[in-house]
Amino acid sequence: MEPWILLLGAGIALGCVSSPPDSCEGRCGEPFSEEDECHCHAECVTQHNCCEDHERHCGPDGFSSSRDSITDQELLELSEQLYGADHNKARPSDIAINPQHLAGPDETGDKQDRSPQPLYKYVNEELFSKPTYASFIKLLDNYQRATGREEKVTAEELREQERFLEEVMKTELMKKLFVFLQGKNRYSSQQEFLQDLKQMWFGLYSRGDGEQDSSGFEHVFSGEVKKGKVSGFHNWIRFYLLEKQGVVNYFSHNFNGPWDSYPDVLGLQFSWDGFYKEVGSAFIGCSPEFEFGLYSLCFLARPGRACHLSLGGHRLSVQTYPWTKSTYGSGRRFIATAYVMSP
Repeated sequence: MEPWILLLGAGIALGCVSSPPDSCEGRCGEPFSEEDECHCHAECVTQHNCCEDHERHCGPDGFSSSRDSITDQELLELSEQLYGADHNKARPSDIAINPQHLAGPDETGDKQDRSPQPLYKYVNEELFSKPTYASFIKLLDNYQRATGREEKVTAEELREQERFLEEVMKTELMKKLFVFLQGKNRYSSQQEFLQDLKQMWFGLYSRGDGEQDSSGFEHVFSGEVKKGKVSGFHNWIRFYLLEKQGVVNYFSHNFNGPWDSYPDVLGLQFSWDGFYKEVGSAFIGCSPEFEFGLYSLCFLARPGRACHLSLGGHRLSVQTYPWTKSTYGSGRRFIATAYVMSP
């Protein structure tokens, strides 16, 4: 099997994506399928097999009616627009990586370090003084990586969350995303969009034993350790900073994307203080707002399913999953995970 066939974030073959979510968000009017956990077509009401949030999304006032649905073509077009609007991304001269060993499917799980050198040969750290980078980096030390340990959020950490959201919303990229979502009747104002981003990404929930120990942001960008393994951790900036400190050890890669500029995509194996990540994935060289915006779009448009995008003429997909055990607001879902897949 070729390495690009793997889903980078999950290590399973394409076509083995999980069953559809238990939500009608983005699914109103979908044809009936026996494989679906619950249904969102017009007849589900009389057949008593609708998803619990059918009325909210597909009722007369729902935002997932056919005119407001987000089509596959719109996702391809918008992702190209967001790619072009990533003005804070790294230039080719800003980053030099050394991928070294290309791991085959039988090598990703054996925990062998086949790359003696670090992944990052050089990063121009002037990037990190840009407002979105600087506010993003301040968030990374706000978390306890072990699941099952309660996260205590200080007033300063709340201000850091607000600052990051303020800075990303100043960018052309996030403004484009908001205008698109507003046009689809997802949000009536930028303030409503901001508040929802804050809840879906930073709202706490329990991955452990009832403790409020996790959030979408922590899992995706900062990384966690669960049952002795690295969980999440899909961000290149976090990886670079920890590799520089000597606490992350790069082992190999199983996919290197086709891009000859940044952002690029890498599937990789590594250890974090001795905890192993068998098949991780990351955009390389993108700005924080690009990754944050793209994952948010896919979570809103295709929660629980593959979200097919286009960057610089190359196809790729993002997988997101909603957290199903708790909600916020009127039944909205937190982000459980989000990661880039192979094209």
